[in-house]
This record gives sequence, structure tokens and C-alpha cells, in this order.
Amino acid sequence: MIAPGFAGVEAQLWIWIMAMIRPGAALMAAPVFGATSVPLQVRIILSAMIGIAATNSATINLPDATLVSYTGFLFIIGEIVCGVAIGFALQIGYSAAFVAGELISNAMGLGFASMADPQSGQSSPVIGSFLSIIAVLLLLAIDGHLMLIAIIVRSYEALPPGDAMLSPRLIMDLVEFGAMLFSMGLVIALPVGAALIIVQLVMAMLARSAPQLNLFSVGIPVAVLAGIVLLAIAAPVLADGVMRAMETGLEQSEVMAGEG
Repeated sequence: MIAPGFAGVEAQLWIWIMAMIRPGAALMAAPVFGATSVPLQVRIILSAMIGIAATNSATINLPDATLVSYTGFLFIIGEIVCGVAIGFALQIGYSAAFVAGELISNAMGLGFASMADPQSGQSSPVIGSFLSIIAVLLLLAIDGHLMLIAIIVRSYEALPPGDAMLSPRLIMDLVEFGAMLFSMGLVIALPVGAALIIVQLVMAMLARSAPQLNLFSVGIPVAVLAGIVLLAIAAPVLADGVMRAMETGLEQSEVMAGEG
């Protein structure tokens, strides 16, 4: 027999568990929180905290049938899709740093040099890993992680649980935003990449004017040295481009949360 004071505990626990689905999906798809180095227990605790806070701003009505039913399945799928869309929008803006790093690495002749990326656990060009670390620091500096949590909480008002299926317009907005990934990466890499292309052209003209010059023994060190110097000079411009890309990702996350 359940004590009278605990009669509604089970129902409240189910509400909190269902409220954890959207934040959990968003944190898994978002940068920093979704990194392989972040323990699963931390993401579960954060999801519970965000979900419990969100229940104060929105009423969560569980399906009348059991969760192992068609309505329960739609409820869970809607929450997962909504959370993944919010986190993935920010992830696209964050990934622009990887695209820029790969372009710069290829222009420097370091396309073959790769290292393990702490966010994804996969190997990536060294310049891409360098820019990704800068992106993480800038995201934390502008309180992007807190802004993402606030967007998730506010999404419960615009897209209440049980009616959180994204409209075709929002899905198309996310697809079109994904197409901007390469353009944002190109804009970030443009200052250093354009200068490195000029360096490569100069080396090509030297190779044509002096055929006895070994292009591989001279060109690669010059390109690497020029790339390092240019990265140091253009660091403020690169940081500004990365920050603008992540701010655009946060704006797209607000659109996915139904606030746009």
C-alpha cells in the first residue's frame, strides 16, 4: 500500500523522466556537452536539472496510453527530434572551425598531419584541432553554454511536450543552415588561405624560373613557416569569424526552438 503522502510521486517522476529526453538529446548533439570526454553521468545530471527547471514553465501531459504505444512512441520521437535539432544547429556553427582548419592545413601542406580531436574522438587536421579548441574557449567566454540551456528551457513554451514535432519549414531551415557550413568555414579561412595561395604562386614562379630548385625541399618549409606566421597575425580575425559562426548557430538553435 502506498502512503497517502507519496501517492503522486510516481507520476511526478515519470514527468521528470519525460522532461529529460529533450535536454539529453540536445546536449548529445551540441558541442562541448556532446564531447566524448564528457562522462555520460554528467550529461544525465544536466538533463535532469534542465528538464526539472523546464517543468516550471510548461505543463507536461503524458500520453493517456502507456509509453509502449503509438502515442507514447510519437511523444518520445518528437522530444528527441526537437532536442537534436536544437543542439545540432549549434554544432553546425561550431563545425565551421573544422572546415576552416582543413582548408588552412591543405594550403600549408599539413593535410597529412592529423591528431585526435577531443570533441569527436576522431582524427582531424592539426589546424582544425587548434581552431576547435579556440572555438570551445570562445563559446564558453560568450556564455554560449548558458544560452543553449536557456534556449532548451524556453523551447518548452513554444513547443510543449507531446506537440513538439518540427514543421517542414523548420526542418528546411536547418537543412539550408547546414549548407552554410562550408561558406562559414571559407570565410574563417579566407585571410590565411588567400595569403598561402599567394605564397604557393610565388614558389611556383620560382620553380619555373629556377628549374634546379627543389620545390619539395624548399616550398613545404616556406609554406609551413608562412602559415604559422599568418596564423599568429590573423588570430584576432580568425577568432572573430569563429565567434560569428557560433553566434549564428545559437540564433539557428532559437529558430529550431520555435522562437524564430
